[in-house]
Amino acid sequence: MAEWITNIDFQILDWIQANMRSPFFDWLMPKLSLLGEWGIVWIVIGMILLFFRKTRRAAVIMLISTVAVLLVGELLLKNTVCRIRPCNVRPYIDIPVKRPTSYSFPSGHSSTSFACASAIFIHRRTLGIFALMLAFLIAFSRMYNYVHFPSDVLAGALLGILFTAITVAVAKAVAPSTGSRI
Repeated sequence: MAEWITNIDFQILDWIQANMRSPFFDWLMPKLSLLGEWGIVWIVIGMILLFFRKTRRAAVIMLISTVAVLLVGELLLKNTVCRIRPCNVRPYIDIPVKRPTSYSFPSGHSSTSFACASAIFIHRRTLGIFALMLAFLIAFSRMYNYVHFPSDVLAGALLGILFTAITVAVAKAVAPSTGSRI
């Protein structure tokens, strides 16, 4: 089964390389990936949201979810699964970023981005749509840059959404809010 998934992953990555590579995207996609590096854009957004009473709960959910996906995704799953990145499986592919040396599964950029974007979406739908679009672009950049398989990105996104859902459920049980959707 793993070989079947890897074959589909490479078909998608090869399609992206053959049909979407351009000088503009070679410039843009590394910058989008950089936004997601260490979840920095999401931490900054979370810290800004902490200053406003109406968004403080969403910010706390974001930060807790970020720590959870870091612990489970980056420390546990990556080092348990030990999946080699596509750029290291196929080192002859020219990529627009420095080749990462860590493992591939799941995508930390995707898990953090979707954990935070879904927390924002639950709290403020309109702002959340923009956050989800940014999360999607960051996740897609990881495939475009050939540093993650599509299944890494999908697993990361699902992991992020799952941890946000768990964090929201725990927050509702421990400290119910008045009038907030979280």
